[in-house]
Amino acid sequence: MTGSEPTIRPEAPGEPVAFRARGLTKVYGMGDSAVHALRGVDIDLHEGDFVVLLGPSGSGKSTLLNILGGLDRPTAGTLHFRDRDLTASSDRELTTFRRRHVGFIFQFYNLIPSLTARENVALVTELVDKPLPSDEALRLVGLGDRMDHFPAQMSGGEQQRVAVARAVAKRPEVLLCDEPTGALDSATGVRVLEALAEVNRTLGTTTVVITHNASIAGMANHVVRFGDGRVVSIETNATKRKASELSW
Repeated sequence: MTGSEPTIRPEAPGEPVAFRARGLTKVYGMGDSAVHALRGVDIDLHEGDFVVLLGPSGSGKSTLLNILGGLDRPTAGTLHFRDRDLTASSDRELTTFRRRHVGFIFQFYNLIPSLTARENVALVTELVDKPLPSDEALRLVGLGDRMDHFPAQMSGGEQQRVAVARAVAKRPEVLLCDEPTGALDSATGVRVLEALAEVNRTLGTTTVVITHNASIAGMANHVVRFGDGRVVSIETNATKRKASELSW
């Protein structure tokens, strides 16, 4: 679905659009050295969906994710989160948007070594009005028995699940994940994906996952393929696969 058909699917009752992007363009630099990271992207992401963004390095996936999360601004085009025009928002308004609505998960965990899992998660609960308790967030990702362990006492997959718990403790409406399993082996990565799927199912969080791993596409509602700064195709999975059914 490309070009004149920008949406993932027609909007249905009870399934409003979380993000609506039209003509999103991002250019870094000027003149002959200009890099066109996004070239007029049109896309709708619906509330509560689990969306996977696939494509080679440099295809525009991370640029789109950063713009969705209010970390970057497009050169041209518009982006709305519900009824809010993010492209017209001030820097302060974007900071408030990130704090109140968005959780980020990256390839590297960025945990504080001197704090336990519980304490790492608790850091973000001070930023929002109605946080998920740290203990509850850690149990949600399967770490109820590791709350008082330090990062050095945990495996890579466990540390990444702490990062997931830290992100969801804000009760974000949106969870943006950039290669969350990129540094993990298959078995460990599956545990992290199970945690993301549980958050999506339990909290109804709109979840967007960037990956180079095409196998992960099977667990998504929708798969968006990028190439050269454009949406190449959008596919819908009639049946979502469980993370435990994936291998790579």
